[in-house]
Amino acid sequence: MTVRHGFHATMTAQPGKADELVELLLDAPSLPHEDCVVFLVSRSASDPDVVHVVEGWTSAEAHSRFFASEQAQALVGKLQPLLIGESSYTDAVPVGGKATF
Repeated sequence: MTVRHGFHATMTAQPGKADELVELLLDAPSLPHEDCVVFLVSRSASDPDVVHVVEGWTSAEAHSRFFASEQAQALVGKLQPLLIGESSYTDAVPVGGKATF
């Protein structure tokens, strides 16, 4: 499948909650979703409370449909209490790259 829509999120966990945040993200319902081609969770090297998520979807529409679902909204509800402040979200149009698994 081809990634035609990218999504990036940067979140800051409350002190001591980053491991729990990462655990929830790694169990996200988007991981087994057929339209989610890339799902990468990482932590900042300089601030372990900062967590990044990079997603690649088959289309912007597939991404929007998924995040409007009850399953996705339930995950968002679980994540919110673990976070400090506003998270940043950015949509992207992939133009190239490489992934080896």
